[in-house]
Amino acid sequence: MAGGSGTRFWPRSREQRPKQLLPIIDTGTMLQHTVWRLRPLMPIENVFVVSTQMQSEEITRQLPELPAANLLIEPVGKNTAPCIGLGAVYMRRLDPNAVMVVLPADHLIDDDDAFISTLRAGQQIAASHDRLVTIGIEPSYPATGYGYIQYGAVQSQVDDMPAYCVKTFAEKPNLETAERFLQSGDFLWNSGIFIWKVSTILEQIEELLPQLHDSLLDISKHIGKGNEHQTLDRVYRQIKSISIDYGVMEGAGNVVVLPAKFRWNDLGSWDEVYKLHTKDAEQNAVVTPSVLLDCHGCLIDAPDRVVAAIGLKDIVVINTPDALLICPRERAQDVKELVELMRRKKFNNVL
Repeated sequence: MAGGSGTRFWPRSREQRPKQLLPIIDTGTMLQHTVWRLRPLMPIENVFVVSTQMQSEEITRQLPELPAANLLIEPVGKNTAPCIGLGAVYMRRLDPNAVMVVLPADHLIDDDDAFISTLRAGQQIAASHDRLVTIGIEPSYPATGYGYIQYGAVQSQVDDMPAYCVKTFAEKPNLETAERFLQSGDFLWNSGIFIWKVSTILEQIEELLPQLHDSLLDISKHIGKGNEHQTLDRVYRQIKSISIDYGVMEGAGNVVVLPAKFRWNDLGSWDEVYKLHTKDAEQNAVVTPSVLLDCHGCLIDAPDRVVAAIGLKDIVVINTPDALLICPRERAQDVKELVELMRRKKFNNVL
């Protein structure tokens, strides 16, 4: 899943080049790393990317080996359930028994071998038990920016990897609730990574989101025909926007969660980027040449210019040729709100 409007990492990210199309931490973009780490599991011919027309040219440039037919373009973003359903109906034409791995294209995964081992375990569970498998992350702090999964008894096991029955899905909590989740010991962060058979997820969509299922059937009938794109455009604009968590996972009875064996971060803000960078003696993450006097805990990223600063504490400074962001690290989550304000004030040239 490689759509998105690129708001949380403004001004580096823009509508045409959101976070997943940027090298946020490493050489290579988030999208490229998402595809590259799948190499031990599947050939590129089995990888599908769902995105928008605005981003398609850049995706093609970044993934020249991706078959053109495997880049699926949504006419308009309708959240994750339609996106996943669209991928499923295209995959079903190639293999009705296929096991489908759903990956957001903008996550940071550490330890690729453990990542592949986790996916292989999920693949076995999904294929043999007709389960909807979600990957959970052991929480390390009371995060308010993630959804949570409460788990119960062990449902199945592959080698040393147990999969647990899911009791409940919880939306992003306030701090008090997140602290309670952490203390309880039976909650995991919801990574947004899923594994299931194509047939299983489409059956669940048919049961729980019948209108979406009817729309997907309409699209499926026209795949490969001359009016495929016109049908996709017509049908998609009538589809209701809904997430896969709310629309399917919360209501399905065959969901299990597999705790991840890898380190994960969804890089939801510049503060998360700061935490991952190497720090100097004053705990500053200095990405570009800078002269700092009495500064502590800052993220400085300003290509092609020198930043000189005095007395800053826990501040983010992100510079681009046409825009500059300065904010406290603790307010980095509000960059999305800032972008919405700029949109209302018609600063469209920097969005």
